Amino acid sequence: MIQTLDISRTFWDPKKGEIKALRPTNLYIEKGQIFGLLGPNGAGKTTLLRMLATVISPTTGTAIVNGYDIISRPMEVKSSIGFLSGNTKLYGRLTVREMLVYFARLYGMKLPSILRRMDELAAMLQMADFMDQRIEKLSTGQTQKASIARCLLHDPPVLILDEPTLGLDIMTSRVIIDFIRQAAAQGRTIIFSTHYMEEAELLCHRIGLLHQGRLMATDSLEGFRAKTGREHLADIFLDYLAQAGEDTL
Repeated sequence: MIQTLDISRTFWDPKKGEIKALRPTNLYIEKGQIFGLLGPNGAGKTTLLRMLATVISPTTGTAIVNGYDIISRPMEVKSSIGFLSGNTKLYGRLTVREMLVYFARLYGMKLPSILRRMDELAAMLQMADFMDQRIEKLSTGQTQKASIARCLLHDPPVLILDEPTLGLDIMTSRVIIDFIRQAAAQGRTIIFSTHYMEEAELLCHRIGLLHQGRLMATDSLEGFRAKTGREHLADIFLDYLAQAGEDTL
C-alpha cells in the first residue's frame, strides 16, 4: 500500500549549507498496517510524511502510495490519502459543519453523501456537541478532531498523520488512539509520526526508528524486544542511538 524507493530530501540553508533532512530510505507498509515513525525533532519524520502526501517533492527516489507514484501521479495520490499535519489550518470563521461541507465539495462529494458522512464522523470522533461552533472558538482537542474529520471525509484508504495527539489532553488522545485502531481494523493503511513511545507500543504493527535523517531500523515491537532484550521503546531507541555513537536524544 505504501512503498518508498530510495526516497530522500535535501534542503539548502544559506548559513548551514546543504541539509540532508532525509537520507535514501526504503520502506514497505502493507494494507491495514499501522506504521509508526519515531524520532526526535529534526529526525526527518515530517519531511518523509510530507513527501508521501505530495506536499514537497523528493530530491532523489520516489514512493508508491495506493498504487500511484507520488511524482508522476500526484493527483491520484492526493485522492487516496487523508493527510494531517501540524501545519494544517482551518477556516476560523466557519463552523465545523460548514468547514466539512466546504472540503467535501472540493472532493466532489454530493450533498446526501456529505450529510451522511458528517453524521458518521461526528459520532466516531465525539464531535456532535460542537459541530455548529465556529472553529476559532474550539479548544485544541476539538480543533484536532475537526482536522481529522476533514481528512476522513472522502473515506481514503491511506492516512498520513503527523503527531496526531500532540498537545492533547488524555481523554482526547484516547479518542484519537481508538479511532486509529478502528481505521486500521477497517482496512486503512496508516503511517504516523509521534514523540510518544507509549502510543507506538499500543498501536503499531511495525515501527521505524529515525535519527538525523537516517532510518536506523524497522521492526515490530516484539522484534525489537527480541533483538535488544529491552521491554520499552524508549530503551530500545536509546540502544540504537548508542550503537550509532550517540549518547542522548
